[in-house]
Amino acid sequence: MATATTYGARDHARAQDGARAEAMPVVPATDWPAPPCEAGHLVWAETVAGGNYTHRAFARGTELRLTDLHGDACAHVLLFVDGRPWERLNTADTVKVQWNAYLRAGQLLLSDQGRVLATLVADTAGRHDALCGTSTLVRNTERYGDGAPQSAFPAGRELLKLAALKNGLEPRDLPPSLSFFQGVEVRDDGALDFTGSAGPGASVTLRAEQDVTVLIANVPHPLDPRPGYTSTALEVLAWRAAPTAPGDPLWEATPEGRRAFANTIDFLASRGLA
Repeated sequence: MATATTYGARDHARAQDGARAEAMPVVPATDWPAPPCEAGHLVWAETVAGGNYTHRAFARGTELRLTDLHGDACAHVLLFVDGRPWERLNTADTVKVQWNAYLRAGQLLLSDQGRVLATLVADTAGRHDALCGTSTLVRNTERYGDGAPQSAFPAGRELLKLAALKNGLEPRDLPPSLSFFQGVEVRDDGALDFTGSAGPGASVTLRAEQDVTVLIANVPHPLDPRPGYTSTALEVLAWRAAPTAPGDPLWEATPEGRRAFANTIDFLASRGLA
């Protein structure tokens, strides 16, 4: 179809109506072919290509499931309180407050205000990283020859910058991220071992405990030893649910967790949000 004229370009664009690519958002999300919940509850459905990014704000209680479709996705995730982005994911507090450097089901993703941003409610992967952050322009340029977001080898931080800008955030607002689906272990001597992927189909589910904005870059882990830029599709689905409540095993699991949930509810209640 000719696109040299305005009419031709319009006809070509309109001919794409209803077409579906392997990696794209589905709008409305309820059109997703196999929702993990009642179709009316699905609020976000997207497949993110390797070397790409996505972002979304959603309400407290929303559950977000990330799935490594082909075994080589790596979701680098940042969380911000929606409307109060100065309260954001703090990976150091997430690790030290819970006495555990390894992400797993039941752990809380904490802000530096001692409050819970999200809860990791399910995990079939067991291969994640809370220590290394994402890739950078300098590192990717050294390793692959480029790291710009429009290149064939986009760095995670460069993609997160773009996602941040679309939510009124600046590069200085970006803290270290968490990585899902590509694991790292700490040896006795303190060195880091890359343990790779759990394979195709592994998933994690996060539950938002406040209204949050999530930024996700799907790029290779910075410690991935493979010489090529290896990154495959990431499925992102979110649906309406309920936040964690007192009496829930996740709330009661540890003294540190109970305190973080109490801090969260105390703050939300003072603003009429809980």
